[in-house]
Amino acid sequence: MGEADPRSDKTLQMAARVAVILDALGAPCALIGAAALAAHGYPRATVDVDLGVVTDPFTTLETARRRIADELGVEARLVTPDADDPLGGVLTVTGEDFDPVQVVNFLNPLSRRPNPGSEAVRTATAGLVAGTPLRLVTLPYLIALKLYAGGYKSKLDVFELLSRNPTAPRDEIARVCAAFGLENDWQEICREAAP
Repeated sequence: MGEADPRSDKTLQMAARVAVILDALGAPCALIGAAALAAHGYPRATVDVDLGVVTDPFTTLETARRRIADELGVEARLVTPDADDPLGGVLTVTGEDFDPVQVVNFLNPLSRRPNPGSEAVRTATAGLVAGTPLRLVTLPYLIALKLYAGGYKSKLDVFELLSRNPTAPRDEIARVCAAFGLENDWQEICREAAP
């Protein structure tokens, strides 16, 4: 997450506390977004920490919202999905002395549209985010999540990740992308990244 500063440290600590509550509810989470990019060698400015989770937004995530607000004494707001949402809702945790922590849910029981989020969380690796219980999505799944999100900024993130991880397992990235219908996006990245 770049240079250490008290606010960033408090944000990461809050993310870890949120992760403990989610885990206790049977909904393990993983670090995604800009903090995951930084952990994979590409630090960039960000004002929040994103956690990915796969759980029912109407029951478990609502219970998490209440517990986070009550036990941690912070604001916790849940936006639930409808059938057209590619995601299963977002829980945003805010407070005065830390930046927002967003819990992005990859399970939308109203849609069931496949996305790489479920597998990204399931295969996340523990012990890589020093001093926290946070798990980190693997590089192939982080790239798949970026391609799934789409857009110019996400594409640039993928190029940066690849340039900073020259020994990245491209066959595994291709396999993960193909599993979620992202093979054309990955092939386009490979063509544009070729010397």
